[in-house]
Amino acid sequence: MIRLGRLKKRAEFLAVAGTRRKWAQPGVIVQLRRWDQAGTDAEATAGCDLRVGYTASRKVGNSVARNRARRRLRAAAAEVLGRRAAPGLDLVLIARGETIRRPFADLVADLDRALQKLGAVRPAAEAGGAAA
Repeated sequence: MIRLGRLKKRAEFLAVAGTRRKWAQPGVIVQLRRWDQAGTDAEATAGCDLRVGYTASRKVGNSVARNRARRRLRAAAAEVLGRRAAPGLDLVLIARGETIRRPFADLVADLDRALQKLGAVRPAAEAGGAAA
């Protein structure tokens, strides 16, 4: 099982956005940065295999809607990232307008598909061994 850390500082979010690697799905936009890229802080990544940040802009709605969207993204990430994501990544999950209206199973599928498209999934043999 992968240990998840959190991205909390604006500079960390900007570093992930600066790599310009992203994939958009109807329920979520996923941005990705590998730790081997310049500027990854070894102290910040200690004790975790993967770091995740969540964000929702005002386009999503009022504060209640944005908070709900972030909660849904955290729940989807908890379901998908621990068993599917490759270690050594920083991910930013960006809520979209559809995030709060989309059925949860579809939101999980969106996140899984985005990870596949970005090449951020563990190899099949390793992922199968971790699930057993």
